[in-house]
This record gives sequence, C-alpha cells and structure tokens, in this order.
Amino acid sequence: MLVDLTLKDFLHKVSGSDPVPGGGSIAALNGAIAAALTAMVAGLTIGKKNYIEHQALMERINALALTAQSEFLVDVDRDSDAYNQVFGCYKMPKATDEEKELRSNAIQEATRYAALVPMQVARNAFELMTLINDVARYGNKNAITDACVAMMSARSAVIGALMNVRINLGSLNDKVFAEQLFDEADCLEMKACKIEQELIDTVKQELKL
Repeated sequence: MLVDLTLKDFLHKVSGSDPVPGGGSIAALNGAIAAALTAMVAGLTIGKKNYIEHQALMERINALALTAQSEFLVDVDRDSDAYNQVFGCYKMPKATDEEKELRSNAIQEATRYAALVPMQVARNAFELMTLINDVARYGNKNAITDACVAMMSARSAVIGALMNVRINLGSLNDKVFAEQLFDEADCLEMKACKIEQELIDTVKQELKL
C-alpha cells in the first residue's frame, strides 16, 4: 500500500515514470495533511485555560479531523486503485462484438468509479474546510498560521481532486451524470476558494503590526 511507504519512498514513487500515484492520490494526501494540522491546532487548544469556553468544540474538531485524516489516507490508495481498474479494462479482449461490448461497458463503469472517488475526496476536503474555519477562529491563536496552512492544503485537495473528476467525466457516455458532477465540481471549487481567501485575509489582517 502506498500509505505504508516512507515519505521518501512515496515521493520517489510519485516522481517515477508510472502514472500512479498521481494527482488524485496527492490530492487525497493534501487532505490528510490538512486534517492532521487541524487536529494539531485543536489539540493545542484543548486544556488551555484561555480557551476553556471552546473546549467541547475543540474536542469535537480534534476527533473529526483525526477521522478525516484516516479516510483521506485510504483515498490515497483508492485513487490509484481506481486508475488501475480503468487501465485494466482497456486490456480486455476485443476480438468479437460481444467482447467489445463487455470491454466498453467495463471501461464506462470503471471510469464512473474513477470520477466518484476524487469527487468524494473533494466533498470531504470541503467539509474539513469548515472545521478549519472554526479551529482558526476559536482555537489557540499561537497556531493560527498552522490553521491557515491546513486551509490551503484542504483547498488544494478540493481543486486537485476536482481536476481528476473532470478528466474522467469527459470519457463517460452518460452525459446527464457527467453534467451533474461537472456542475457540482464548479460550485464546490468556487466555495472552496472563497472560504480559503476569507480566512487568509482575516489572518493577515490580525497579524499586522
């Protein structure tokens, strides 16, 4: 599994000539990094007397972020597996009309799945962004820039995952399904960029001398 590699070995694999792990796995990894940072900021707030009124919120965010981190790590491998499934379908025999139909249907089904995997990554990463907003607003102010990095990583997860959604949708015959996901992707990207920019602008203002 990719997530069992050392960081150095993982990066070496990414930089190789194989198509996986690619952008989809990296998007999921960005989500895991964002979640880890979110959990850290919440953890640095829990137990601090100056933030006692937000103790329950931080405990909830910490738990949710750790769960999200685990889910994103699963997605690192799921995205690569989805690509391999599509690639495997293209290797299916196509000598007869029946084989061609079976191959075509398999490709469509695998491609649909390959679009849905990063779509869920994008949805989950955007949900995480709302938690990051809260941890930045109510969490330990000494770690507010860590919350910003978490937000930027989450936004990268959203946009990177959506790019992988779009490239797969272009190969689908089900144009109604593809159009629905295209519309959702555009909306999600716009909202992700907006929430990130709002936090960055707020924090930059707070950090001014």
